[in-house]
Amino acid sequence: MKIVLSFFQSSLGKKCVMAITGLALFAFVIGHMLGNLQIFLGRDQINAYAVFLKSKPAMLWTARIGLLIMVILHIVSAVQLARMNQAARPVPYGNQKVAAASYASRTMLMSGLIIFAFVIYHLLHFTLAVPEVNLLAASNDFPNANFLELKDAQGRQDVYQMMVRGYSNPLVAGFYVLAMALLCLHLSHGVSSMFQSIGLKNKRFGGLIDRFAIISAILIFIGNCSIPIAILFGYGK
Repeated sequence: MKIVLSFFQSSLGKKCVMAITGLALFAFVIGHMLGNLQIFLGRDQINAYAVFLKSKPAMLWTARIGLLIMVILHIVSAVQLARMNQAARPVPYGNQKVAAASYASRTMLMSGLIIFAFVIYHLLHFTLAVPEVNLLAASNDFPNANFLELKDAQGRQDVYQMMVRGYSNPLVAGFYVLAMALLCLHLSHGVSSMFQSIGLKNKRFGGLIDRFAIISAILIFIGNCSIPIAILFGYGK
């Protein structure tokens, strides 16, 4: 037991925790994006998808709690690792080669904390539908600003209209795009570091892994941002 605790208290152990939790969160980001992109298949498709998820409450809440634990472990490990690195080198090098490190790698902790703040807002906005964060009052176009009361023709919760209304506010859509930019900046370095932490990144595959990280981050950015941008330009209205 002491050996296990000592391992997880070490910098290597914290890197492994970050790699494992990062992999789980990376998979969730992709799955969440693919689910949201069903909005382009029409109201019936994405509303049916939402009904399917809610019909499996045990699976849904297990995933939610598991993701929350993963996020907490990921952030705590990152903060602890940053403190350990700072304590190991309290005096900066006289000739720092900042250019050798990418901007993404130098802002990992900050971007991660901002993304965490966005996740909280996103949950308040869509999952809990808190009116105060909606920023969309009732109007002629949207007579009911309460997301939870939106129903489609079959009596299902109208997730399609929730997304259309939610991203119709330019401030909300802009914040979402900004958060996705930070998320993908984070992923462009984090995915590569994940493979390095678990020992799968070497000279032979290092370049391929780096390209995979960058390309996947770009695709995630395009996929997620296509929704609010399309809505701002009139999709679904």
